[in-house]
Amino acid sequence: MNLTPKQLKILNRIRETRLTRGYSPTMQELADELGVSKVTVFEHVEALIKKGALKRQANKARSLEVSPDLDLPDETSNTKLPLVGSIAAGSPIDAIEDREHLDLAEIFAPPRGTVGGNTFVLKVRGDSMIDEHIRDGDFVICEKRNAARNGETVVALLDTGEATLKKLYREKDGRIRLQPANDKYEPRYCQPEEVQIQGTCIGVVRTY
Repeated sequence: MNLTPKQLKILNRIRETRLTRGYSPTMQELADELGVSKVTVFEHVEALIKKGALKRQANKARSLEVSPDLDLPDETSNTKLPLVGSIAAGSPIDAIEDREHLDLAEIFAPPRGTVGGNTFVLKVRGDSMIDEHIRDGDFVICEKRNAARNGETVVALLDTGEATLKKLYREKDGRIRLQPANDKYEPRYCQPEEVQIQGTCIGVVRTY
């Protein structure tokens, strides 16, 4: 299907608004978004309907919907990751899940591709991992896993309900050592049943 850049923007805007709000934007909202007149948007919308890219219910406001058969250029790109809370990089803190998202597209332009559904983001609080170049305020991108190799940086959930970001090591006596990457902090030793691995750190995002 031959679509103009403005038509693609209109389709993306309609799709995003329906996903986030549950309804379509108005013609005026689309005009404001594109910086054009309402008449121009109306002409584009009518053209998209004729091409089969858009559907609209007669006599119903906010009913524009992208055709389910249409694959937009960025259809397979998913840069929004669930921000599930804060993670301690000092003393452990209560692990609380927040219903928010971190959109990587708002921080930098990632290469086109799909971010897996087993990936989540945590915001770091504390400086115990600074020697691993993980600072207070950074966002760590983690892969959901319940096991890790020695030396991997993990999201560890303690039996107290606290969560912490540390490097994991298995001691010869069977204990788990959660090792900070800062000489100011002492390692924490746990029995295997006292700690659950929630994921491993696979990347860090930092804003300035």
